[in-house]
Amino acid sequence: MITLYGFGAGFGLPEIGPFVTKTEVQLKMAGVAYRKEKARPPASPKGQLPYIDDDAQRIADSTFIRAHIERKYGFDFDQALGLQQRAQAWAFERMIEHHLYWALIGMRWVDPDNFAKGPAHFFDHAPEHLRDRLREDAQFRVAENYLLSGLGRHSPDEDIDLAVRSLLALSVQLGSNPYLMGETPCGVDATAFAVLAGILSPFFVSPLRERAEQFQNLTAYVDRMMFRYYPDFAWTPLLQAA
Repeated sequence: MITLYGFGAGFGLPEIGPFVTKTEVQLKMAGVAYRKEKARPPASPKGQLPYIDDDAQRIADSTFIRAHIERKYGFDFDQALGLQQRAQAWAFERMIEHHLYWALIGMRWVDPDNFAKGPAHFFDHAPEHLRDRLREDAQFRVAENYLLSGLGRHSPDEDIDLAVRSLLALSVQLGSNPYLMGETPCGVDATAFAVLAGILSPFFVSPLRERAEQFQNLTAYVDRMMFRYYPDFAWTPLLQAA
């Protein structure tokens, strides 16, 4: 059985880490048996979560985990897609992971109120005399990566405006379909759901969340994916929460 290592539930979500969520949803899509364990990024071969153990083979990074599942278990996440749709799905995945994801990180880590409410608690169990320093160091490192991503070089309003353009692209692509590429969920749906759920979770208050809530087909999409892949999680439908 595969062991999936992630952060665990938090921030009003079944899993804190979007990339862990992506992998977990893809394991559910593939029907592959797995169990989940909590871990910290330094335990991973690449210093990030998720990673998996599968028959003594340790694989890190959600994209390479997906490739491993496809290769070893013979499951094609994009089976219903033609060649052009596969290319489009890959392009949307890159947009989500290398742009929209960083908007989520800015919302959680750079905003001081959200940081205090959320990520700051990662260090609650550290020795008391080290907690503040660990929190400051972690926030600084994430803010530095946020800057390097490109989004951190802009004003908060400009950052959100750019993120909304990506949300608009997803909303247009989704249209009235139940899933991003049509009637059947595929690999990119795991990625889109993971990041959109992180942005839309009512746990954090932010202008980005407020703007995202205006795309009603995206909020309905997050609800649909949550109920399909995490039916036992206590999730209040976003339309009802609003």
